[in-house]
Amino acid sequence: MSALPKTPSGLERRFAGSFASRYAIELFANTGQFPIVNILFELLLEGPAKYFAAPDLYTIIAAAALQAWVLTSLVKPSGWLLFFGNLVGPAFYTLLEAGIEGWAFFDAPHHWAYWGFALMVGALQAYRQGGGRRFEAQAIVAGELVRACIFAVMYALFERADNPAASGSIGTFLDAPSHQFVLYATVFLGLALGYAKLTGARDLDLLKSTALQLQVYSEWLLGKRLLAQSMTDPDALALKRPERAVLFMDVRGFTTWSESRSPEQVLNMLNGYYRVAEQVLDRYAVVKFKLSADEVMAVLPNAAVGLQAADAMRLATGAYLAPFGIAAGIGLHFGQVIEGVFGAEAVRFYDVLGDVVNTAKRIEGAAAGGEVLVSDALVRALGQDARVGAARELVVKGKSAPVRVYPLLAA
Repeated sequence: MSALPKTPSGLERRFAGSFASRYAIELFANTGQFPIVNILFELLLEGPAKYFAAPDLYTIIAAAALQAWVLTSLVKPSGWLLFFGNLVGPAFYTLLEAGIEGWAFFDAPHHWAYWGFALMVGALQAYRQGGGRRFEAQAIVAGELVRACIFAVMYALFERADNPAASGSIGTFLDAPSHQFVLYATVFLGLALGYAKLTGARDLDLLKSTALQLQVYSEWLLGKRLLAQSMTDPDALALKRPERAVLFMDVRGFTTWSESRSPEQVLNMLNGYYRVAEQVLDRYAVVKFKLSADEVMAVLPNAAVGLQAADAMRLATGAYLAPFGIAAGIGLHFGQVIEGVFGAEAVRFYDVLGDVVNTAKRIEGAAAGGEVLVSDALVRALGQDARVGAARELVVKGKSAPVRVYPLLAA
């Protein structure tokens, strides 16, 4: 009856994490990696006294913080948004630093390196977003390789800045075995991190899809509201004795009607009947919703909501069943029930038990097709708000005294 949730569920929000956690992941796993290396680069070259007194440290921290905020704030980002989002940091940093240093800012190779890595990472994220799962593996592995190469490139720039006389071409730089070691180690570590991240991402996707499918099954058994409550408050499933409105509805003449129909026709009619009932009850904060053949049971939070739901159910199911030449009778009772998880260790279920449930079923059995019978207990709970007709006395199984009920009048 339900597909996978179309709107973010509690489980999906849990997987997504809070804004603070997503911001931290974005900052340290992507946005902040070049700025961290750049801070070490300039700190070692200039010395702590000079570096901490200059604005460079604070502008690049602000640039990284801003970019991480922008990328974390994106909801369902497109490839282009991801691409330009990765350029927020270098653009902000360049704007501020060039305003302070003038054209001399552009003479520093590591400033250009910031733009180069930002463009590559942004392009890979856009590539992955645009291609979906087809390009996921390549984009993830290449992205980690690019981030790992930040160290190698900045190391080469540091060597050049620290010893300008010994600097030369890239080929000259790679003549030194120590430099080769740094480059090769960086590449292989980047590839290893990329494949590790890819494996982790695929495992997380499998976990998410499995958890969301289990959520659907759990919603069928508990209902969306109760499942959401139980995920944040385990005591929501504990046994308790609240007052509830209990509704039963059953199709009159269903057995006779189904005798002349194929099983497929009967099933199609029932599925439509269930959908109508579910759509109605979903508007009234239903606590428990149970289906059995042509019978619907619903537990609602209080007498007023129960009466509103019963009236809406009569109208909706009446319109649906009329073309089939059948109608449903509804019984509604109110009182204290036992509610919570019942069962043994291996098999447990959430249900509502008690005399109120049994009596509601007996009242429903006395209702004619298209009629709603409500109990005297519910009418007394609502007082003048109950629109009911003349009282009837029902002699029902299991009751020593007659049960007083009232037909619900149309609004």
